[in-house]
Amino acid sequence: MKKKDPVTLKDKEDWNAFTENMGSISVKESDLFKESIQTHKVQKLDLHGTSLDLANKVVKEFILKSYRGGYKKLIIVTGKGLRSKSYSNPYLSEKFSVLKNSIPEYIKNDEDLNKKIFKVSKADLKDGGEGAIYIFLKGK
Repeated sequence: MKKKDPVTLKDKEDWNAFTENMGSISVKESDLFKESIQTHKVQKLDLHGTSLDLANKVVKEFILKSYRGGYKKLIIVTGKGLRSKSYSNPYLSEKFSVLKNSIPEYIKNDEDLNKKIFKVSKADLKDGGEGAIYIFLKGK
């Protein structure tokens, strides 16, 4: 089969000049893959056994550090509380779980954190269910 337009000497020279200077060109797919890993990476913080005062400080530092790091999704595991399975004892509330209820409230009342947070929601079962929350951060 004969080509309609043969490659000229000028075309060959242009191609050689182009391919010699490809050092700064990267593969588009790999760049997109790296960017995807960075933006879809999830940071996780487990607060089991942490006191309320310490948990509030740790949560604030965690959110601010994650925001500066460019993360978009965080998981904070608060647990369900020590009394979450105490249904048979009427003196222990099954609803009592300090961190589970206070951490979202703390986040909501902190103006600095609110500027960086898009949404706070209950986590999926695979990530802790009722004993965890998702925090979705805004972009910079």
